[in-house]
Amino acid sequence: MKIALMDSGIGLLPAAAAVRRLRPDADLVLSWDPDGMPWGPRTPEDITERAIAVAEAAAAHEPDVLIVACNTASVHSLPAMRARLEPRLPVIGTVPAIKPAAAGGGPVAIWATPATTGSAYQRGLIERFADGVTVTEVACPGLADAVHHADDEAIDAAIASAAARTPDDVTTLVLGCTNYELVAERIRAAVQRPGRPPLVLHGTAGAVAAQALRRIGVEPAPEATTADTTLTVLLSGREATLPDTALSYDEGRFLRAVSPVR
Repeated sequence: MKIALMDSGIGLLPAAAAVRRLRPDADLVLSWDPDGMPWGPRTPEDITERAIAVAEAAAAHEPDVLIVACNTASVHSLPAMRARLEPRLPVIGTVPAIKPAAAGGGPVAIWATPATTGSAYQRGLIERFADGVTVTEVACPGLADAVHHADDEAIDAAIASAAARTPDDVTTLVLGCTNYELVAERIRAAVQRPGRPPLVLHGTAGAVAAQALRRIGVEPAPEATTADTTLTVLLSGREATLPDTALSYDEGRFLRAVSPVR
């Protein structure tokens, strides 16, 4: 079994780690685009061009399924990627976790890239799943790029800016960019208000990993052997190893520990 994941940057690490925990026996292909980072400020047409190139680099390794572990690419490019790759390669998108967040009653804040915030796709999800719930969309310029580069000072500044624009009464926060899941606890600490109930965070890594297995008719088997599994890393189409920035995060260190890079 071979499972591929693509993103603009290292935001695919949480979903990759979730896949590895569900199926330790699966080979993984991680494809991202350091040459084109960040995608958030790009036009939808440019995002789609970059996303298709990154997806096709992964598809060349003949995986059984491709996870688009990127909210921005899913919002703007999923139909084009599916038209290009399916049915020979199932494509799993990443949808901001608005439905489960709104089920708690809110108020809800959605942190996302500028390209996702205010998009017709995200607004449609809010209208469909959060009717009657107070939802605040919070654009986080620079945060995805700072996480990708493991720039702690820039991460703290971007989180502080977004937290200052998040209403004090928010009970639930949607991490609408996969990169943000790598710094989830730093986000929680910045948004949690004294005397308020513990903030609920909603990411997507576990859900998309489980959906990818369902799509190819495979059950989770966390006890499966890890012998001879491989990890292929593609950086803008070039085979490489996990960069030091990826190893700054628990998920990257976990993947390196359990999967030798081919």
